[in-house]
Amino acid sequence: MPVTPAGTFHATTGQGFPLVLMHGVGMTHEMWNRQAGDLASHFRVVTYDLLGHGRSPKPPGPYAFSDFVNQLRELADHLELDLFGLAGFSFGGMVARAAALAMPERIAALAVLNSPHGRTDAERADIRKRLEQVRAGGPAATVDVALQRWFTTEHAESHPEDLALVRQWVMANDRQGYAAAYERLVEGDAELADPIRNIACPSLFMSCEHDYGNSPAMAERMAGLVRNARAVIVPGLRHMGLFEDPAPFNAALIDFFGATLTHSSGDGQAASHHG
Repeated sequence: MPVTPAGTFHATTGQGFPLVLMHGVGMTHEMWNRQAGDLASHFRVVTYDLLGHGRSPKPPGPYAFSDFVNQLRELADHLELDLFGLAGFSFGGMVARAAALAMPERIAALAVLNSPHGRTDAERADIRKRLEQVRAGGPAATVDVALQRWFTTEHAESHPEDLALVRQWVMANDRQGYAAAYERLVEGDAELADPIRNIACPSLFMSCEHDYGNSPAMAERMAGLVRNARAVIVPGLRHMGLFEDPAPFNAALIDFFGATLTHSSGDGQAASHHG
């Protein structure tokens, strides 16, 4: 089983400049299956289970961003990734921002997908209610309402197997680990809101038109704070847009990382980028 010395489960596919992908709370590395195939035609794609998830270690909480950054650093050391691209979805996008700040010498380019930033008091109060439900009832307490929020009605009706698969991932979570990661999701955006001004690498911020909890406005605000950044908003989709309709996401990621990462394995340096 591909695990690091510290126990992080990971999968690697493709060749070229390395690109590491981070999943959201309650998911596993398999969340990226609809991206990894296309991306592997251009990059060496690494997916892994975040701390508290899947087949990676599940220490008791609370978790700090530094715990997840240290996990990424150990994985990168194990795979000998001195310099790599990094993409994170939702909570993974928060960890990716923390990593870009903590280890800037190793992150060549950053993509943040459907991830919260600078919630209002009302938005935070709303998600804190869900955290209390998770603490009381585990993943089952919120998963069905979440699936309605994450997929378009049309997709839910035409592809119930997609919702069933995501539900299965969420329900498989360790109750304590899930609650600890969920707490970071709820409170962590405030911790990152101002420091992201210090992210130096080329950055892409994506959201979907109807992802209300991780809104287009949030993506655009983040892109406005980071020096070398742009925002891409995908029309018509909700939170799990990258799973429901992978094509626009895959195209945007290939375009962005293709322009900012060097494919030559010879020099291993990031390409110069003028945004």
